[in-house]
Amino acid sequence: MNKFDMKIKKLNENAVIPTYGTEFSAGADIYACIDEPLEIRPGETKIVHTGLSFEIPEGYAGFVYARSGLATKRGLAPANKVGVIDSDYRGELMVALHNHSDSVQTIEDGDRVAQMVVMPYLACNFILSDELSDTVRGDGGFGSTGVKA
Repeated sequence: MNKFDMKIKKLNENAVIPTYGTEFSAGADIYACIDEPLEIRPGETKIVHTGLSFEIPEGYAGFVYARSGLATKRGLAPANKVGVIDSDYRGELMVALHNHSDSVQTIEDGDRVAQMVVMPYLACNFILSDELSDTVRGDGGFGSTGVKA
């Protein structure tokens, strides 16, 4: 497993440093850093502060995903599905949690609210072209590669 050091800054003295649940976890748990419990009504989205900012290395980005237990058991998941933290962002990591359930959900200080995976990415030079190479799939879209009934 590859590991590297990444600087983080506590913007709030009560912020919790991200942790990995197991030795081989890809995502590091991100914790709420809030002054009082935060209620999220059904269908509502609320911003959850973490009290942390990150210095993600150039060529990498932090991808913020739902925690599977929080999403399946309580219906809470990031509103934007996957958050992207660019390497040049130095502000606070905040998670926009959306309540997909039928009941009010409460986030407490120190709750694990998301997980972050740090991955390399490739930036592209987009080159306008009149033609693209042919493939077997061609322009087949949604469901085009599934089994035909």
